[in-house]
Amino acid sequence: MKMPVVKYQRGDKVMGRWPGSSLYYEVKVLSFDTTSQLYTVIYKDGTELELKEQDIKSAAGFQTRSRSRSRSRSPGRRRSRSRSPARTTRRSSSRTAAAVAAAAITDSAPSSRRETRLKDTLEVRLSPLQLTEAAENNSNNKHENLEEKQKEENNTANKVNEQPEAKVETEPERNQARYNLRRRRDDGAAREVAATPEQLEEVVKKVAAPAATVSTPLDFGGKMGAYFWLLFLPAWVLFLVLQVNLVDPSLANFPPPLPPLEAFWDAQALGFVILWIVFQAVLYLLPVGKVSEGMPLRSGERLKYRTNGFFSIVVSAVAVAAAVYQGVDLTYIHSHFLQLTMATFLISILLSVYLYVRSRYAPTEQLALGGNSGNVVYDFFKGRELNPRIKDFDLKFFCEMRPGLIGWCLINFAMALAEMKQQRLDAPSNSMILVNLFQLLYVADGLWNEEAILTTMDLMHDGFGFMLAFGDLVWVPFTYTLQAYYLVSHPNPLSLPAVTAIVILKLVGFYIFRKSNSEKNAFRRNPSDPKLSYLKTIPTATGKSLLVSGWWGVVRHPNYLGDLIMALAWSLPCGFSHLLPWYYMIYFIILLVHRDSRDMSECRRKYGSAWDEYCRTVRYRIIPRVY
Repeated sequence: MKMPVVKYQRGDKVMGRWPGSSLYYEVKVLSFDTTSQLYTVIYKDGTELELKEQDIKSAAGFQTRSRSRSRSRSPGRRRSRSRSPARTTRRSSSRTAAAVAAAAITDSAPSSRRETRLKDTLEVRLSPLQLTEAAENNSNNKHENLEEKQKEENNTANKVNEQPEAKVETEPERNQARYNLRRRRDDGAAREVAATPEQLEEVVKKVAAPAATVSTPLDFGGKMGAYFWLLFLPAWVLFLVLQVNLVDPSLANFPPPLPPLEAFWDAQALGFVILWIVFQAVLYLLPVGKVSEGMPLRSGERLKYRTNGFFSIVVSAVAVAAAVYQGVDLTYIHSHFLQLTMATFLISILLSVYLYVRSRYAPTEQLALGGNSGNVVYDFFKGRELNPRIKDFDLKFFCEMRPGLIGWCLINFAMALAEMKQQRLDAPSNSMILVNLFQLLYVADGLWNEEAILTTMDLMHDGFGFMLAFGDLVWVPFTYTLQAYYLVSHPNPLSLPAVTAIVILKLVGFYIFRKSNSEKNAFRRNPSDPKLSYLKTIPTATGKSLLVSGWWGVVRHPNYLGDLIMALAWSLPCGFSHLLPWYYMIYFIILLVHRDSRDMSECRRKYGSAWDEYCRTVRYRIIPRVY
């Protein structure tokens, strides 16, 4: 059998066409699959793709062809003396503008012949070259080119289909690059046309507003899914709040009766929620605690965060204790749970609208890759801007860890007081104590290790929109507290052996969760740390390595495993009389399986063949020998 001829070898630097476009970027060949006849290549941003041979050109041939065409001009065609604006060069600080324009650019260079404008399509070849390479290629002809350009500007014609290649130098923040733009004529022959960054910026203004710059697939069912979730999530929270308040919260009593409209709103509840958020914001802004650096962004920048969450929960606990001592009745939270939910929902809507509006004015490099689809509803739901900030106040980081998470503990404590009041007890029941302590430990641990959240998917990849705003402010405090709310009216006595078994289960889950998260966070921040030298890894083409030892050698998501074990320990104190207090366990299984699928897709796109090797090494996703 005749073996196929491999034109490009592993390690070759070539020009690869971006799928679905006419753009060519410098790529590195990783491998060649003889079965599919496809080359696996990696772009400079770490993206790995499989390309056909016809979509790959040699870098040397690509540049040589461009230079030869720029010099093969016919003197006989130089008729007009009008100067083309395309020859004007200008400094530009945005590679993104060039990339967007290249994807959807239309002709803007005027023709002097009969003063008409030809509406041709531009086929764009973007081949960024380092300044040192450009200088080396042109150093021998520098003076000759300058004289030739000056002569052409004064004596030659500038018909559109005869314009030579533009030598445009743009100066981004750190280096300079050269872009070659090529015109495709109606007859299929390609000729070069000069285009300046100024022209590109003009085109960007026309096409960038409706255009999408999506680099990742749409999540949550895409655009139609966004409509569904925007309606379903608030309706589901409303159902849970109304259902758990029934004397018999059995699902057989679905749907729960709707209260009168005036029962949904209470101005005092809104004031209480606003006061709580402002109080947490003040604690966040205090110059107390460590200032941590986030992971590098696409621009290379690392944002700074004030990680004083544990300080905030301690101060909050002291403030709540002082309020109770002064006679404040926190059982108000139980009796006005519906009104507090609706007030927080209103605030999350207003915040989401603000986030979407401000994202329309954010620079492209500050947008999340997965939240910039061009569809208003999807982008509103998923979130367009990755790290929206008001000066140094990071809105996403604050909402992720403060008002909702600490509010979760506050609501649980209020439910314990409500149980004592309603059941006429001198102390909360064992079940209520376990639920409060387990969830308090979870939140306090998260805030103590607040820096670890900077390496999570929410902070690194997801934009801040309705999904996270609603999740952080409404979903977490008003659905994760259902177990405590349920126990207020539905007590479940526990024996000492049962309490002991549940505590052991909780500690096992907590150990797996904390140990695995600590390994991951330490490795992501400093893979070369001598303390982590015992960990085995798989190198990737991006320069990063994948952990295949420790807890990360047992399953791909040991932190998810620990989370699920803890969720089981939270639900067991509520017994088995109703399904509703097991909602958190059921929901969490669905959430983590979905997150795992998202993570699989992202990592396969990013790491390519290295991820396949990782999956063969670590076979199970979350539960050993099960899933």
